[in-house]
Amino acid sequence: MLTNTVILMEEVGELARLIARHYGEQSFKQGENTSSEAIGEEMADILFVLLCLANQTGVDLAAAFQRKLTHKTERDADRHARRSFMKSCSAIEETPLPEAPSARDSD
Repeated sequence: MLTNTVILMEEVGELARLIARHYGEQSFKQGENTSSEAIGEEMADILFVLLCLANQTGVDLAAAFQRKLTHKTERDADRHARRSFMKSCSAIEETPLPEAPSARDSD
């Protein structure tokens, strides 16, 4: 279990390194895999080791994930709707109001 935890951390580090090179300012070293598929491969490595840890600890990862997904869905149910509403309100506030007619504007 301890070994797999350390391996998990190593795999997360490898993913972080690739993301820093693909999307950040770090450049690839000679001989490194520069393909975009490498990111998916590292994510798959992380998932594999995580599944191994779940098996070793007796965790039903599918059930735990479903509970977490339900919790986040319920917790954030109105979060995005509220953000969208606030954006629409700020857009209205930024819209200039039409000028009131002056006495000179009338015939």
